[in-house]
Amino acid sequence: MNSGEIILQFDSGTLLLDGADQSAQVPSPFQWDERVERWRAPALFYRQAVEEIIRNKIPYKDQARRYHEFDFRATLDVEPWPYQQEAIDHWRRHGRRGVVILPTGAGKTLVAQMAIKLTGRSTLVIVPTIDLMNQWYDLLLSSFAAEVGLIGAGYFELGALTVSTYASAFRFMERMGNQFGLIIFDECHHLPGSAYRHAAEMAIAPFRLGLTATPERSDGSDGLLEELIGPIVYRREARELAGGYLADYQIVRINVHLSPQERARYQRERAIFRQFLDEHRIGLGSLQGWQMFINASARSEAGRRAMMAYRESKRIALGTDAKLRVLSTLLQRHRRDKVLIFTAENAAVYRISQQFLIPAITHQTDIKERRQWLEAFNRGEVMAIATSKVLNEGVNIPDASVAIVLSGSGSMREHVQRLGRILRKQPDKEAVLYEVVTVDTTEERISERRSGGEQFYDSGLKFETHRWVESNSPEEPLE
Repeated sequence: MNSGEIILQFDSGTLLLDGADQSAQVPSPFQWDERVERWRAPALFYRQAVEEIIRNKIPYKDQARRYHEFDFRATLDVEPWPYQQEAIDHWRRHGRRGVVILPTGAGKTLVAQMAIKLTGRSTLVIVPTIDLMNQWYDLLLSSFAAEVGLIGAGYFELGALTVSTYASAFRFMERMGNQFGLIIFDECHHLPGSAYRHAAEMAIAPFRLGLTATPERSDGSDGLLEELIGPIVYRREARELAGGYLADYQIVRINVHLSPQERARYQRERAIFRQFLDEHRIGLGSLQGWQMFINASARSEAGRRAMMAYRESKRIALGTDAKLRVLSTLLQRHRRDKVLIFTAENAAVYRISQQFLIPAITHQTDIKERRQWLEAFNRGEVMAIATSKVLNEGVNIPDASVAIVLSGSGSMREHVQRLGRILRKQPDKEAVLYEVVTVDTTEERISERRSGGEQFYDSGLKFETHRWVESNSPEEPLE
């Protein structure tokens, strides 16, 4: 290093060093930038850079930092559960950097509030949706006597506490990345995406907290969370908290069969699809295999027919009429309970809505209408809602006790999120998730992937499998 004082600056999501020439010894993350003839590093490495400068006793001036210290006083004194205190203790011992994994309904937001109070720095909370942004804004206003800002949905207001969507954080971080000492990444499994990760890289925040129920990603990029936020410092699963802190619950799998007509159509379409894969030597065991199929299907009429066959066979398996008969029975059985119905396709949501006169919520539903239906559901004016993926995360439905999964993806995260929608603790509440699966189709493998095989049901979780039996009685069709 130079013998004189060096100056640390923030520049458009990066760090610059003034006062250090090209021959100087500098903190390890820095590289020489020929364009400006100065040392540059991603803002992410601010903490490491300062620690190395101090350790080597180099005189320096910090002009990068623009965040402030606060004495955040909670307006409501909420006693944390023991596992919440354990989570924040583990996070503190890891230098106030890391990921906390708790199931939906277990109070991740209280852990975040504890982190805000403990750290006492300008804080940014980043969330995936506008709905969640509004929820966090209201929560922070009611929890702390501090100015709360918003970034997203047309707002750009910085406060001692600020809430932003991931999209807005990515867009604006290069100009505000030095304004926060603590960043909380809610639903942090979104962060490793190819764009959103830059929001973490362009921020200097030395303290970081990630919150999620399911960090794993199908593309394997969840490994980036340690670099962007910190290591996993605490993890508890739903089965560990059931009964004491979350509602008791059980998972019931109901097996249904295609009708003879559906079976014939399904096998015909699958044969067309499989023949194309065999002829082109394409395996679908990886993301690369799927990309090969997509590319090949666009090059010929046979390929386009194979893609149509794949989609039609999937539609038959996921949308068999037997599932709607199961749904009719379950709605009758749980007519006094609040029920969430999940499907993979919007078309199925609208079909259920029309056939059973149930409100439908999809990504096409207006935000105001969505809020009205959820409020009616929470008040008990509506006892069931049909949805696709839009309610998987970021909604508060404390009274929901029954989830009926008619179809879904192979994602374990989606499975855990849907279960989490019904796990919030209520007096005398026992939640139940029904998973309706068409046997002898590809849906069986999809179900096994999202449940992680038998390991998802280990540790004493109540898990039952039933076979659907056609019956004239609406009360006893399962065995």
